[in-house]
Formats: sequence, structure tokens, C-alpha cells
Amino acid sequence: MSALIELKDITKTFLTEEIETRAINSINITINKGEYLSLSGQSGCGKSTLLSLLGLLDASTSGTYHINGVDVSSLTRDQRAKIRSEQIGFVFQSFNLISDLTIFENVMLPLTYQSGLSKQVITDKVNDVLAKVEMSHRKDHYPSQLSGGQQQRVAVARALVNDPTIILADEPTGNLDSKNAQAVLALFDKLHQDGATICMVTHDPVSAKRASRCLEMFDGRLIADNANIPSHRNSVPSLEAVELAAS
Repeated sequence: MSALIELKDITKTFLTEEIETRAINSINITINKGEYLSLSGQSGCGKSTLLSLLGLLDASTSGTYHINGVDVSSLTRDQRAKIRSEQIGFVFQSFNLISDLTIFENVMLPLTYQSGLSKQVITDKVNDVLAKVEMSHRKDHYPSQLSGGQQQRVAVARALVNDPTIILADEPTGNLDSKNAQAVLALFDKLHQDGATICMVTHDPVSAKRASRCLEMFDGRLIADNANIPSHRNSVPSLEAVELAAS
């Protein structure tokens, strides 16, 4: 596998009321194309801060960060935003769907920031990712008409529509019951089998072990980096099958 992301001696320090807090302390990570990583640790250990740095939502205080061979450590905010919109897909705990847009329109939204795409290309891209998450039949509905698990699957579709280099998921099952959480995790399993690169922050050790590589943080440091072979990797059921089994 080839390296997609390389973090070298990444440190992030926050200053509040003249108190210096080191949220990330000399992190070194290489993420290869096609890997499925989980990032876990106690609350406040720095995992969400690290995900923000990976997603170019924030910049490190020191260290270097390469994505697809490009050093993004010293780029301007606008330059980081361009790479973020083209290469990174985000899935958040709170779904972040726009209530007065249909499912199709929510998924289409990231494409509206790209120039030169025809209406047909946009329609095809949206329909393709909705099919991947098995939500095509709901494309004309609104978020309030969907369950939490269905909304999160739509959020995953929105993250996929730009063909991102990596998907970053921050506690994607945190607002879901066990049934819907299993459906979303089954979706990540399927995306990984199809070649997606995924980094998922989770506090749940069971969810973390579904990944092929498990990272653990403590007090801003990386304390464990273990390969994992999920027992279900070669037999991922459809999302509908997961939902029916849990009902």
C-alpha cells in the first residue's frame, strides 16, 4: 500500500488565559490508501483535535503534514479549504443535514461549489452515492422523515459525492441507537471493502475493533497502533439485512 497521509512530529498547542495546553504532542502517523483506522481514547485525549488537523479544519502548531505528497503544513486558510473540499469527506455525529432541503439536495450540496459540472453529471454523482448507501428510494424525502440511522447514511453519501481521498468520521454512531449504529458501521465495512480510506474517531471499543487498524491516544500522545483483523470483514451484510436482524 502507498502512503496517503504522513504526519511527522505534529503538535497542537492552545493558549487560554495565559495557560498553554498541548492537545496533541509529537504525533507521527502514516495512513496508507485503502486503510480503515479507528482512533480511540478517553474524553479529552485529543482524538477530535487530531481529526480536525487531519481534515484541515485547523492547523498544527508545529510538525509537517503531507497528503498525496503535498505539504499542507504551511498553506494558507484558502489553500487548505480547497484541498479539504476536493480530497476530504466528513461524517459528523450530529448528521448536519439541512432540514428544508430534500435528501437529494443535501447530498448534492458539495458539488455546487465545483465549477464546470453539468446538471447531468451532478445528478449521476448524487444518484450513484445514494445507491451506495441504499437510500435512493428516499431521495425526495426530507431529513425529518428519516430515522437517525438513515440520516447518517445520507450524511455518508454527502461525504462520498466528491470522490474524497479519505473519509473522516467523528463519533458517527454517537447519536444512534444500537440498531442504527450497526447499520452505519456495516456501511463503513462495505465502503472499506470497496477500497475507501476511512479514519473513524470513536469512544466505543467494539466499534473501534471493526477497523483494520486501531490507534489509541492518551493525553495528546499516540500510545498504541495495532493491526486488527475483524472477523466479519469477508462477510458484510446489506444495510437492510442489518436493520431487519436488529428489529
